[in-house]
Amino acid sequence: MLKREKEQQNQPEKKKEIHNGEILFVTVVFSLLMVAVIWNIVDFMLHDKEEAINNSFNPRQELLASQNIRGSIYSKDGDVLAKTRILADGTEERYYPYQNLFSHVVGYSTKGKTGIEYSENMKLLTSHASISNKIQNELNAEKNIGDSVITTLDVSLQQVAYDALGVYSGAIVVTEPSTGKILAMVSKPDYDPNEIVLIWEDLVEDKSSTVLLNRATQGLYPPGSTFKIVTALEYYRQNDGDISGYGYSCNGHFSKDGSTIRCYHGQNHGDVGFVRSFAKSCNSSFANIGTSLDIAAFQKTCRELLFGSDLKLQLPYNQSQFRLLASDDTDLIMQTSIGQGKTQITPMHLNMITAAIANKGVCMTPYVVDSLESATGAVVKKNTPSEEATMMTEEEAAFMTELMTEVVLSGTASKLDGLSYTAAGKTGSAEFSADKNDSHAWFTGFAPAQDPKVCVTIIVESAGSGGDYAVPIAKRIFDHYFETNS
Repeated sequence: MLKREKEQQNQPEKKKEIHNGEILFVTVVFSLLMVAVIWNIVDFMLHDKEEAINNSFNPRQELLASQNIRGSIYSKDGDVLAKTRILADGTEERYYPYQNLFSHVVGYSTKGKTGIEYSENMKLLTSHASISNKIQNELNAEKNIGDSVITTLDVSLQQVAYDALGVYSGAIVVTEPSTGKILAMVSKPDYDPNEIVLIWEDLVEDKSSTVLLNRATQGLYPPGSTFKIVTALEYYRQNDGDISGYGYSCNGHFSKDGSTIRCYHGQNHGDVGFVRSFAKSCNSSFANIGTSLDIAAFQKTCRELLFGSDLKLQLPYNQSQFRLLASDDTDLIMQTSIGQGKTQITPMHLNMITAAIANKGVCMTPYVVDSLESATGAVVKKNTPSEEATMMTEEEAAFMTELMTEVVLSGTASKLDGLSYTAAGKTGSAEFSADKNDSHAWFTGFAPAQDPKVCVTIIVESAGSGGDYAVPIAKRIFDHYFETNS
């Protein structure tokens, strides 16, 4: 009897414990949901806010445009790259004084937005005019002047790069390796952003047109022999920095497991060590090197060099891709080692890798917007250099600099030797079709070799060898840079 009474007395306590457990469970679940909501809001504010606001369907743009005149875009020296003109009938017109020269990097703001016009859209539509000025404009039924964007772009350097590329399709990127500042960015074919409304229908109807593509950041190409930078770095790592034992006798081709790699135009390089293999861009030697590498380690190095990674770049871009598995056959391993196969890279990304070598292994985040200013010239925001990634050690960067310097002294970029400045670089001839005679011409490098101030990456589509077509362009850019910065 007493036992039953005790059990009955304990039942309410058990029910209470169960009830409290349910409350605790609901509280925990609710708290986790709230944390998830807050996290999504924070993530949106940090990463997706600009994209959402820049969406053409967002009504906030129209509200800001009704209150503010879109601000101007300037070069680093104060040249107007884009501005809004008020026509006689009171309508606003976006005007680009340099026409085609900055078409891709500055972009356009009609029929959608691209380039800086896209990335800085909200800043250009925002005014930091004084309260009194805004009140006065309100009383006079006038708009406020939007903030201005001051870029890192150098007009004269851009013009030299633009002219040097000439009638060829391709891209040129010029940066400051110690800061990441983009000094020039050219992409061809190009267009006049002043005429975007007039040419829009033709561009839309022509499905094969790539005129609007910014090849510098969005163009994906086989890297060709410029990828030997990566292969050489990997060999150096896997051999603990000792390349002294490497030797190869080149007779113009290398065969293994039924596959054959040939040197450019079947050239015979004879007996070569590691440095000379790189300087002469010997495909046979580097195919041999590639078959000796541990592929898993190769993949790791490419990840550290940001292949397949998101970049902090302000402009729209495509990810470069390194596609090689340990299970892949010998032919793909050899092709990949010389920059063919399935690997693709953008000129901007190749410039970042090159700039990291120039900057003792540290890749600075490329940026094109230096600051934001109000209509009265007051600085609203100042951008400062930041690190994108440490791609290699200082010792590895020094080694790569030595290799790339030898390319100029005795190799495929010898047209840069004997000048008033020293240079380091790597050429490339990237095959892109079944016709082995079709190749893109590459060059990527920096100067001065031992105290780098400027980094240049060039691709000339369907031109031929990098040494013949891309290196002379690099020379014109380097020459101008040091003539104006002496």
